[in-house]
Amino acid sequence: MIIVLDNAESLLDPQGKGAQETYAVVEELSQFKTMCLCITSRISTIPRHCKRPIIPTLSMDSACDIFYGIYNHGSQSDIVSNLLKQLDFHPLSITLLATAASHNMWDYNRLAQEWNVHHTKVLQTDHGESLAATIELSLASLTFHELGPDARDLLGVIAFFPQGVDENNLDWLFPTISNRKNIFDKFCALSLTYRSNGFIAMLAPLRDYLCPGDPMSSPILHTTKECYFTRLSIHVDPRNPGFEEAQWIISEDVNVEHLLDVFTTIDGNSVDIWDTCADFMRHIYWHKPRLVVLGPKVEGLPDDHPSKAQCLVRLSLLFDMVGNNVERKRLLIHSLKLWREEGNDARVARTLRTLSGANRMLGLYKEGIEQVEEALGIYKQLDNIPGQADSLIRLAWLLHDDQQLDAAEEATLQAINLLQDKGEQYPAVRCHRLLGDIYRSKGMTGMAIKYLETALEIASPFSWHNEQFWIHHSLANLLFGEKKFDDAHNHIEHAKLHTTDNTYQLGCAMEQQARFWYEEYRFEEAKSEALHAVDIYKKLGCAEQLGDCRMILQDIEEQMRKLVISSE
Repeated sequence: MIIVLDNAESLLDPQGKGAQETYAVVEELSQFKTMCLCITSRISTIPRHCKRPIIPTLSMDSACDIFYGIYNHGSQSDIVSNLLKQLDFHPLSITLLATAASHNMWDYNRLAQEWNVHHTKVLQTDHGESLAATIELSLASLTFHELGPDARDLLGVIAFFPQGVDENNLDWLFPTISNRKNIFDKFCALSLTYRSNGFIAMLAPLRDYLCPGDPMSSPILHTTKECYFTRLSIHVDPRNPGFEEAQWIISEDVNVEHLLDVFTTIDGNSVDIWDTCADFMRHIYWHKPRLVVLGPKVEGLPDDHPSKAQCLVRLSLLFDMVGNNVERKRLLIHSLKLWREEGNDARVARTLRTLSGANRMLGLYKEGIEQVEEALGIYKQLDNIPGQADSLIRLAWLLHDDQQLDAAEEATLQAINLLQDKGEQYPAVRCHRLLGDIYRSKGMTGMAIKYLETALEIASPFSWHNEQFWIHHSLANLLFGEKKFDDAHNHIEHAKLHTTDNTYQLGCAMEQQARFWYEEYRFEEAKSEALHAVDIYKKLGCAEQLGDCRMILQDIEEQMRKLVISSE
């Protein structure tokens, strides 16, 4: 005998009336070997002796079977497939969407229009069934009411964030909620949320329904926003203690970006919000370099907005990290103009030296040298020793790339002299790396390796991934030139470890490794690495690097064709 208790939420609610008796009856029925008891419920709390299978989300094929089984007015469409993805393949939502489309005789374009405008309000059939009614049924349970008056607002916060809420951050995100962990556990027990990769997440249809229409009206969301803003305001610099603590942004970046995107729309005149945008881009720059959706909004700010120049600088650095120096230069020129108009000499100098770096990457050495020399003069007037040292290092790089090697060496040594009493290890690493490249260009391989290895030794105790990546990158090139192939490949592998979330650097390492394999006539390995690098550069929009990598890929494929012909 099979007995089915369908939609048994109220029967199984541990806080409900008669729950103990219900559980006793279920336990008694489960003792009969000739009886199978099947229970369906959104509540995950179950009686003893019952097994709760993990029910995965639907596949695209299964979701399509449900939709087209109800809506059979035409052939399959990519529009429908896209809508099913937006519904997180939630069976009830798919059923309601297909039923609403069928009853209203909407074509695919009209269905997409209705969803884009009304979202989950579309998920309602003519006979009164709706997603809203199902959700509200869960919210009406006694277990939910036992969670207190903040429970609904907390659900709204989870719904607001695309990733949900990081379970490890509940204490600092919700300091005013005393029983927060218990509440979030109960949300999962009621199947209003689920756990995914350390986050308390919510299916897209529930998220759309429960997300607060006016984020400003949610007291808990306002508190959460302030918690994020406070944590972002902490200065991030690899030379300062606590740098690694800022790595929390790696897992939270999508949530923070969404928060800022929404609140810059709601309150675009707030200086506090835009300063936090600059802080966010600083965190991203160091720990997860990528472009952000806030870019067009930053450029759209009025030039007299007090936060615009700083936001432009931060945005330019992200373009630097993905290898787009044309955009980086354009943004820095705009920022420099604003700082000059403001009369902020320190900011002018800082932007000039950053701009010189963009021109260096574009091969415009003369222009870059003029800019960094102007920055150096300003820092001398301000008696700013770290600024002078950094300007000298940047000047040395430009002189090195312009083949003025003696002048580059002299500028680097001046920087070292300025820093020798400061005990600053980060710029010391940069100087040693720079001297390594200068001596490599001079053909003094032994000296070059010595300085690069010293730079690596100084940097190794710290999480200075950018510097360590480029040191390993340079050592790999040097050692490969010395025919020490195993050591060269070893440094490439170490370089890859320091890319962390920097996909541009990963592309550089793969391109480098492809060139090495090519020189060693190992064309299959070379092609594999080159294809990965091409894919990375294409996604990042790095036109120059993409062109160079495609050329090496063509050379590899040409050699592979020659081998095939010769073997025939």
